Amino acid sequence: MENAAHPVDWAVSPQPVAYPDAVAIMEARVAAIASGEARELVWLLEHPPLYTAGTSAKPGDLLMPDRFPVYTTGRGGEYTYHGPGQRVAYVMLDLTRRGRDARKFVCNLERWLIATAASFGVEAGTRDGRVGVWVERGDRREDKIAAIGVRLRRWVSFHGIAFNVAPDLTHFSGITPCGISNPLYGVTSLADLGHRASMADFDAALHLGFNEIFGPARMVPPPELAETAPAEASDAR
Repeated sequence: MENAAHPVDWAVSPQPVAYPDAVAIMEARVAAIASGEARELVWLLEHPPLYTAGTSAKPGDLLMPDRFPVYTTGRGGEYTYHGPGQRVAYVMLDLTRRGRDARKFVCNLERWLIATAASFGVEAGTRDGRVGVWVERGDRREDKIAAIGVRLRRWVSFHGIAFNVAPDLTHFSGITPCGISNPLYGVTSLADLGHRASMADFDAALHLGFNEIFGPARMVPPPELAETAPAEASDAR
């Protein structure tokens, strides 16, 4: 467990949050954390269907540009999908207080996702050369169940992780997810694997795993969307 002086704020938004609103809130919160004016925050939410393009996204990997809104974003990685049934966790932690070790931070995010999957009886793991967390499906096929895309600013993290609980997996067909086009590698979810977990059950497992790896997190109200500033994200279509 990482050593944090104060509990991390843990917030859950009950309704889908527009991506530009989420970006605006993260930008403001990261600045406040870096200046010592706010606590660290893990913010759980769902987005309406959309695609995001990370800093390494290749235009050819956007296969259906008119299917859903497409947003450029400052996180690492390539194209990814967000939508209902997928739990997004925006992780805003002060790595100055946690050792300033970016590699360790990403490894701990992976451990967190793997432990959460295991709590539902799913054996998942990382793969060399492929970001995220993967599940073996037999016949050399492997499917991604969770993605990681983070950025650091003044040693405060933002963006975070996305775990497929029960999204519409056909929505991933509009992109080459994370730039991986090999037909042996696809996407999956807890529901696809036969686990009918509610989002509340999943959140409870996610919270427990976070506490064990990063330190205690306390429940707080979700951010007020009405108070957000104009977002920096832009439509990339």
